[in-house]
Amino acid sequence: MKTNRAFYCCLLILISILTLGSCERDDICSLNTETTPKLILRFYDIANPDSFKNVPRFRVQGVDNTNVLADYTGNTARDSIVLPLKTNATTTQYKLHRNYSYDDNDTPDDTSDDSIGGNEDIITISYTTETVYVSRACGYKTVYKEVEITLENDADNWITFIQPVNETQSVVDETAAHFKIWH
Repeated sequence: MKTNRAFYCCLLILISILTLGSCERDDICSLNTETTPKLILRFYDIANPDSFKNVPRFRVQGVDNTNVLADYTGNTARDSIVLPLKTNATTTQYKLHRNYSYDDNDTPDDTSDDSIGGNEDIITISYTTETVYVSRACGYKTVYKEVEITLENDADNWITFIQPVNETQSVVDETAAHFKIWH
């Protein structure tokens, strides 16, 4: 009986070693592998165009999306933001809110009397997509070509000017900013 137990135990260990040893490098997607990149925006001072400028009480939300992507409305200010783009579309829209404030009038269950303060600008990011093979384990990623950003004009835009870093801007990695925004 002990011999059978020892035999099965050795057999199980041998199978485990062979299984683990048979994994190829391609079977595991490393955390360092670049996947679908996000768009990086840097904010600059319109009065001093080479200087970064924080956006106070900054809030970012997708248009027609109830989820808030970024909320820096506390004491934190931002001079850059990383935005995901839709992989199944050719445009993505965001509401970029400066000096955001929210008052629920002490009625958290009643949104009809809520008020939002600050200045909201809407940007539309348009692009073409390209699917790129990464590896067997990681699959594919989407890269974005011919990326352009347009600003929806309103009576009080806080964004003054938007410029791509490169003339024909692509988003293929997250190593540097893709667009500069002056305010």
